[in-house]
Amino acid sequence: MRGTIRPSFRGESAANTKSSKKRIRQSRHHAAANRVQRSTVRGAVRKVRGAPSADQAKAALLQAERLLDRAARKRLIHPNAAARQKARLRKLVSQKA
Repeated sequence: MRGTIRPSFRGESAANTKSSKKRIRQSRHHAAANRVQRSTVRGAVRKVRGAPSADQAKAALLQAERLLDRAARKRLIHPNAAARQKARLRKLVSQKA
């Protein structure tokens, strides 16, 4: 193996069995899907914080709460973290009103 790059450093799997190769494929797919979902949640939270008016903030809050609840249910984020973010966003929106 001298002078060559090991497969794990090239982004290829070093798995030997068929099932472990499948798990690697699945984990890549799941990681990509989770990345999209977390990004969507963060964007929704940013919309609430950056809303210029109270009405827009309330509408954005409903969407953000829905996404946070879903992310917590699917364990993309910790349920307590979702609850904390929702509480802070509600407090922010009530101050804007």
